[in-house]
Amino acid sequence: MKETRTESDSMGEMQVPAAALYGASTARAVENFPVSGTPLPAELIHAYGRIKRAAAETNAELGLLDPAMAEKIAAAAAEIAEGKHDAQFPIDIYQTGSGTSTNMNVNEVIATLCKPMAVHPNDHVNLGQSSNDTFPTAIHVAAALALRDDLIPALLDLENALKQKAADFSGVLKIGRTHLMDATPVRLGQEFGGWARQAGQSASRSHKSLSALMELPLGGTAVGTGINAHPKFAEKAIARLAADTGLPFLEAEDHFEAQSAKDACLEVHGQLATIAVSLHKIACDLRLLGSGPRCGIGELRLPATQPGSSIMPGKVNPVIPESVTMVAARVAGNQTTVSWCGAGGFLELNVSMPLLGACLLESIRLLANSATILRVKCVDGIEANEARCRELIELSLSMVTSLVPKIGYDRAAAIAKKSVATGRTVRELCRESIGDLGLTAAELEELLNPRRMSGNS
Repeated sequence: MKETRTESDSMGEMQVPAAALYGASTARAVENFPVSGTPLPAELIHAYGRIKRAAAETNAELGLLDPAMAEKIAAAAAEIAEGKHDAQFPIDIYQTGSGTSTNMNVNEVIATLCKPMAVHPNDHVNLGQSSNDTFPTAIHVAAALALRDDLIPALLDLENALKQKAADFSGVLKIGRTHLMDATPVRLGQEFGGWARQAGQSASRSHKSLSALMELPLGGTAVGTGINAHPKFAEKAIARLAADTGLPFLEAEDHFEAQSAKDACLEVHGQLATIAVSLHKIACDLRLLGSGPRCGIGELRLPATQPGSSIMPGKVNPVIPESVTMVAARVAGNQTTVSWCGAGGFLELNVSMPLLGACLLESIRLLANSATILRVKCVDGIEANEARCRELIELSLSMVTSLVPKIGYDRAAAIAKKSVATGRTVRELCRESIGDLGLTAAELEELLNPRRMSGNS
């Protein structure tokens, strides 16, 4: 058995692991919630450290906390923000809906780190605060930092990589496809340019979503009235958070809205769901165009990253795009969960915040990592199979489309049908009956020029 020590909270004594920095309230929560075995994301705990540091410094400035004690609390909180004590936060995601257990976990760890100074987790570390305003504040701070520092840069890098490929492949002609069926010719660079635009728009959506997170509920305390907090606490503490993070955080316009509703988080995750769909589209297109290598489309050669089969020698699969599609599925599931959690606001408090925060941060992390891996392990190494692209253009029935203004839709359709029936190309059939079409050889070749069909962009 592990060595323990006896700690107490308002409900009585608890046995706590001897080496743990937390106290009775945390141990009680660990015992009460053995649900998933998964604690809250470290990013949220780090954000809590920033909040507790700002709170201590603000309370000292307001004359509510001894300066020496405030300095000690702030230093301990800074260590938490830096990730030095992540193992001390074991409470399951599926805990009390307000996140009170995690707030007390942070308070207790800070109090222990302040020893031998007698710092009380509630009276000192939690001064002017409540779980009900600090936990949603931690969600906003953690999500905003993850968007700015991780997701947006990853998407911009992906956009630039796709733009580079668009430039590299600007002269490569290939057949377009609609409904997964042959359409008129396009340039491979045009396809990559469309994907680059999707990645760029995804970065813009991430940036837009930041604004939804800038209002913080800190200072509302228990129900939004600010009871037991100094009237200047919210303004000053949030200003410190803004300076600390470099993000323009400000006090919530209405603390009742900010604590009882989680609409801002739903708005952010809605953007993440859109980004997931965009990445899914790009990934699926890449693996379709890279299918083969002999019996598929085969217009692209995707980098080989690992053996694809335990039974078929030499098989290589599009594993990176497949990974992206599974991330998209997870984010889609998180969208449903976040929406359900957002509906968990009853009267003055939302009581699904730990799960909401975990899903929001997971989606940001998965999308950021996935975009980076897609760029580094797939997009950067893609090559065009130009011979295959030329071959499929000639085989396409839709080459006949460019003849419609000259010979009419019905005659063009008849040529397409004959091409299907005979297995001969549109070009061959048109050359054979050029006199009946009323075209010169030069006119026919110009009309069937795939470069002309692909437009000027």
